Amino acid sequence: MATITSDAFNRLSEAQLPLAYQLGFRAETISNGAATARMPFDETTLRPGGTISGPAMMGLADFTMYAALMGAIGPVEQAVTTNLNINFLRRPGQTDVIADCRVLKLGKRLAVLEVTLFSEGEDEPIAHVTGTYSIPPNNSDSERA
Repeated sequence: MATITSDAFNRLSEAQLPLAYQLGFRAETISNGAATARMPFDETTLRPGGTISGPAMMGLADFTMYAALMGAIGPVEQAVTTNLNINFLRRPGQTDVIADCRVLKLGKRLAVLEVTLFSEGEDEPIAHVTGTYSIPPNNSDSERA
């Protein structure tokens, strides 16, 4: 069972992640160690050539990793990204971008996560992302390895 709902996470985002909220990032589902989020299409996220910019997609991936981690450990504000790696696989369409994330490994101090980004309505991924989050020591669960 998730330790935070998508509605609660989106309220947290509005209050504490103003850029993500301004870009329209919204968590659609959050479960224990998984999340799906959306970035609505907006021309301000385009780069030359009319494609969605890499920084916008990286931001959505990081946002979704944070949501999935909060689904696993609860609202720990000081959990932070320590690594993010992205492989751009194909040109995204001028449509909403959907991010699907899952926690691969949840340890005492680190979590490793994976995100796949899709153009809405498409089956083939546009990017694959892996990332690591640092979990503050006072919020670690002693049962995690």
